[in-house]
Amino acid sequence: MSERKPLYESPGVKGKRGFEDLECYQLAVEVMAKIHAFSKTLPPNEKFDMYAQIRRASKNATGNIGEAYGRYHYLDSLHYYSIARGELNETLARLIDARVLEYINQPDFESLYKLIRQAEQTLNGYMSYVRRQRAGSQEYGDKKLSEDSAEYEVDLLDDENVDTETGKQGNT
Repeated sequence: MSERKPLYESPGVKGKRGFEDLECYQLAVEVMAKIHAFSKTLPPNEKFDMYAQIRRASKNATGNIGEAYGRYHYLDSLHYYSIARGELNETLARLIDARVLEYINQPDFESLYKLIRQAEQTLNGYMSYVRRQRAGSQEYGDKKLSEDSAEYEVDLLDDENVDTETGKQGNT
């Protein structure tokens, strides 16, 4: 497989930058860029529906890969990589919707389909690598890190004594 030309130039040193060096991230960026280009061809009545959903899902895939890479414990990282995989699949689901609704022709659909599946397969491979490395397990064990749930106190407001503009209780 030939090396892809990156869609952007990172100022960091190649191989020492971080998540930007991951092939799964680079493929997800390519998916995002191509999905954004495709979304511009959608009919105007899809602007607040498919247009927004497919663009958001494709951007969430790259964002979750970046977030996962920044997590210390491998189980925490895997959680975000898994979300990224879900976002790639949501992007694909919206693309299938677009094909069924005849917003995209078959050759363009197939090209994007293959790219999304390649990004997903590469991400799956990286997730397997992360599982084998088990970073953070020595310090924290093999349980996922999480915060305790917060308890909140709720005061019920007297509807007759609430300012409808500010939502604050008091004389109106």
